[in-house]
Amino acid sequence: MKVLLPKRQLLDAATLAEKITGKKESLPVLSCILIDADKEVVVRATNLEAGIEVKFSGEIETGGVIAVPASILTSTLRSINGDKVTLRSEEGNLLVESKGSKTLIKAVPHEEFPVLSRGAEKKGVAVSREKLIKGVQSVAYAASPSMIRPELGSVYVSLKSQGMVCVATDSFRLAEKNIPSVVGKDMGEILIPLKHVNELLYILDHVAEDQVDVLVEDFQLIVSGNGARFVSRVVDASFPDYKAIIPKQSATEATLLKADFADMLRKARVFSGVDQHVGLHIYPKKKIFSAIARSPEVGEMSDNLEAALSGEDLDINFHIGYIAECLTSVDSDSVTLSFAGAGRPLIIRGVGDASFMYLVMPLNR
Repeated sequence: MKVLLPKRQLLDAATLAEKITGKKESLPVLSCILIDADKEVVVRATNLEAGIEVKFSGEIETGGVIAVPASILTSTLRSINGDKVTLRSEEGNLLVESKGSKTLIKAVPHEEFPVLSRGAEKKGVAVSREKLIKGVQSVAYAASPSMIRPELGSVYVSLKSQGMVCVATDSFRLAEKNIPSVVGKDMGEILIPLKHVNELLYILDHVAEDQVDVLVEDFQLIVSGNGARFVSRVVDASFPDYKAIIPKQSATEATLLKADFADMLRKARVFSGVDQHVGLHIYPKKKIFSAIARSPEVGEMSDNLEAALSGEDLDINFHIGYIAECLTSVDSDSVTLSFAGAGRPLIIRGVGDASFMYLVMPLNR
């Protein structure tokens, strides 16, 4: 192999690929990047459950295939000052040369490198990259970190002609984001494992295209754009019928500024100790909306906020993180808290924004 490449393109491709590499000591090739030079240069990486390939042009004098440790290659490329690099195979290893710099990287037998799915020859549906990022980011934090129940450890995405719906739940809270006019035709529903969601978001964030192609085939999600192709497994399970648990009516409502509410929760987190519990006390007739948090080690806080209140008096407790995490997904300056009653769910929505809904269960005390 002998190839002359723009350093920036190679570094960008290697950085994306490094994000997907595996860490299994029994298969050292999974921690490697595969460089395949034929008619074009292709950089690949996989951890067996997800994979990526990035294609770009280069001056290929002699084709070839080689696999080298991802972290060593990216570190080498970052230390190079030249705009161009030459990759050359030398006695089975990789020689990286550029403007006064020469580095020999020990290679790993590339024959052991797993083959990525070739499903991308089929055309999927064109999806707005920015809207796909927005939808998934708005709900991913609500998914369970455990895969004991795979459907709860995943982000549900429905892509239909009328719009995209993203949902995640860990059974204690649920986040839903609706984005209209994302695709021109139905693609169906998928469950993306949470561990692959961060990989997907990283790839999407570094793909410089307005739209990406999304395809689901043989329990695999394939997202392509700007020469990059990301492949990951999807969960073969049914997402819970979450619509059935959303309260149809509220007993108590409070509308307040999102920034004030977030500041109050930050303060409550300091005083709540290891339990991270906060008590909300809403008395509409007295025009009182207050929060109380206490711990023997730190002390106690009790803060009142200005809010528009209606309904019944209510004392209810929540985990602070479960409430606070959703606020970054609310685009409005104000939020409405709709309480279904003692021991029943709280619904959080942005004022004037019907696209996002967050449900959280109270604590039993």
